[in-house]
Amino acid sequence: MDTPLTTIAVVGLGTMGTGIAEVLARAGREVVGIDISEAAARQAVASLEASTARSVARERITEQERRDILARFRTFSDLRAAADAELVIEVVPETYEIKQQVFRELDAVVSPAAILATGTNALSVTRLAAESQRPERVLGLHFFNPAPAMKLVEVVSSVLTAPPAVESVTRLARELGKEPVAVGDRPGFVADGLLFGYLNQAAAMYEANYASREDIDAAMKLGCGLPMGPLALLDLIGIDTARTVLEAMYTASHDRLHAPAPVLGQLSEAGLTGRKAGRGFYTYDAPGGQTVVPDALTPAESAGAVTGRTVSSVGVAGSGTMASGIAEVFAKAGYAVVLAARSQEKADTAKARIAKSLGRSVAKGRLTEEARDETLARITPAGSLDSFADVDLAVEAVAEDLEVKRQLFQTLDKVCKPGAVLATTTSSLPVVAVARVTSRPEDVIGMHFFNPAPAMKLVEVVRTVLTADDVHATVREVCVKVRKHPVDCGDRAGFIVNALLFPYLNNAIKMVEEHYATLDDIDAAMKLGGGYPMGPFELLDVVGLDVSLAIEKVLHSEFRDPGLAPAPLLEHLVAAGCLGRKTGRGFREYARR
Repeated sequence: MDTPLTTIAVVGLGTMGTGIAEVLARAGREVVGIDISEAAARQAVASLEASTARSVARERITEQERRDILARFRTFSDLRAAADAELVIEVVPETYEIKQQVFRELDAVVSPAAILATGTNALSVTRLAAESQRPERVLGLHFFNPAPAMKLVEVVSSVLTAPPAVESVTRLARELGKEPVAVGDRPGFVADGLLFGYLNQAAAMYEANYASREDIDAAMKLGCGLPMGPLALLDLIGIDTARTVLEAMYTASHDRLHAPAPVLGQLSEAGLTGRKAGRGFYTYDAPGGQTVVPDALTPAESAGAVTGRTVSSVGVAGSGTMASGIAEVFAKAGYAVVLAARSQEKADTAKARIAKSLGRSVAKGRLTEEARDETLARITPAGSLDSFADVDLAVEAVAEDLEVKRQLFQTLDKVCKPGAVLATTTSSLPVVAVARVTSRPEDVIGMHFFNPAPAMKLVEVVRTVLTADDVHATVREVCVKVRKHPVDCGDRAGFIVNALLFPYLNNAIKMVEEHYATLDDIDAAMKLGGGYPMGPFELLDVVGLDVSLAIEKVLHSEFRDPGLAPAPLLEHLVAAGCLGRKTGRGFREYARR
């Protein structure tokens, strides 16, 4: 049994250090806060006073409990104040020089039994430990911001760390109400190792002028259920901090996906480091402010924009879940819908699926029986695309196979009236490739809905170099009428969401291949540390490993980046028929229904 950790020193009372000190004091630990800046120490005390006052006002703690918490937190400006601490957590600026200096001074102050923990998320714990007089007592203890709210704590062992030290801080993390995840020593660990690669790709996408900052952020929030978009998150983290982490990751991995996007360096060197500076990817009301204010890049009001074509009837081609979901969306919004499948029987089955979906909405009180009946009455099932002769907008949602889609668009070209908009829901194939088989490529556009279409608010609007302006305007207007959020993107593999999501998923698989962390720890890290609604392996099993592999192959083929090559483990599972929930086994096993 290692020493109980009752007195804990926190070195560095910035935002993170103050948050960690609060967590410890609330959990009954004696906390020694140390910072060379007296102003920072005063601010830390004021922050704890304000936080505990709010807790009293909300009746979460009593006034006496508040006084006890405040009494347990003392601040000092000298590291010698840590002499009696059983654990010291440093959260000083992210440079080896500063951290090594702190560790050298602590070596001369604390007892031989004390544990020294670094809060780094980018630097080598092994390197810091090796230069300490007690390398077996040095480890990483990576909290997430804001520390009082975030449940994840990564416990980082180096090859030098003694198991009892790891056991002590792991036990402490649980006693603090946190979820500890054991990880090895590499830049970014698990959560940041996956998160910062994704953030870097988003910055590069913005820098390439592929999509606006607003559309990139909206796409990832609405398409993946994330609490923040990647560019807003970079502003919150600090663009200079993100660049430092990515530099460390790239030094270790030499993966081009980790090479910091040039825009991160340009913004950092200009002092535009995000919220703390009042400006980064967005502009804020003040340094340290949270409110985004308009700037030169804010999209202008659409006054005088191109007027779209009139759409009163919609044709949906397909009979699967996506096709029936899209038909339901249009019918609910008041459009007359023709739902065409390869046979009348398949079309009738698809309409029956919609009726069941609407019935569930009625049962949950989200829809009246009258509205359900009106919606169903607007849907006409048909066994042939000939029924699209009079539709104003034709949307295909058939198999994700380029040749199948080309043949379908050749048929739509012959069947649909002049001026009808022809849309594909492809998630990964080139829209222009289906447009070119028609005699009217200017009328063709991508309209990528997300599954389940009735629930998901995002539609990626994909215009090719041939798409007419009024066709683009038409689809954006229709998206608003069906209560979806349209984001504009160009015709390249993955569009916004899949181009950012699937490299992240692929990197998670590589972590498992390298035996760096377990499936469960990675899923927990991303849910608790990154705010993801699902961990990467949960999501892969839901999406389908075959679908995921196909998308990753398309991304790798288009961008030719070695870092995008599908992980061999994914290919092996697909080859073995382990495709996820739909087959009962993917990365995990599932009970057969």
